Amino acid sequence: MLTVADLMTGEVFTLRETDTLKTARSMMSLARIRHIPIVGKDMEFLGLLTHRDILNATISQFAGVDRKTRDEIDAGIPIMEVMRRDVTAVAPQMKLRDAADILLNHKYGCLPVVEDGVLRGIITEADFLKLTIRLMEALEGDLADL
Repeated sequence: MLTVADLMTGEVFTLRETDTLKTARSMMSLARIRHIPIVGKDMEFLGLLTHRDILNATISQFAGVDRKTRDEIDAGIPIMEVMRRDVTAVAPQMKLRDAADILLNHKYGCLPVVEDGVLRGIITEADFLKLTIRLMEALEGDLADL
């Protein structure tokens, strides 16, 4: 039986509630990620910030605001003002199939992996796509052997 721990990413980029939208935007761009778990000083899971949350909280480019001004505004907005606290999290021991069902049925992009209140990792739609590709490759190899 595969579990969330078998597929999750354990080394996760995180931020604190007091970090700013500018920092989050930069991290997402540099690391090419769309979800950032927000943690306390002892890695306790507090919430999640998504790329969509940032887009909803910042001034549209159609407002005629230049990048420098937008960055200045974003630098004054702490993550705690826009992060999601009502986040579904899963345990590392959860069956992988159950986590996939949650992602699919709720249209989530990720699930933080939390144990005893502490962030242990994250599992994303991309993790499941990678698994699917590996399974298809294995299946294609088996079919070629017939």
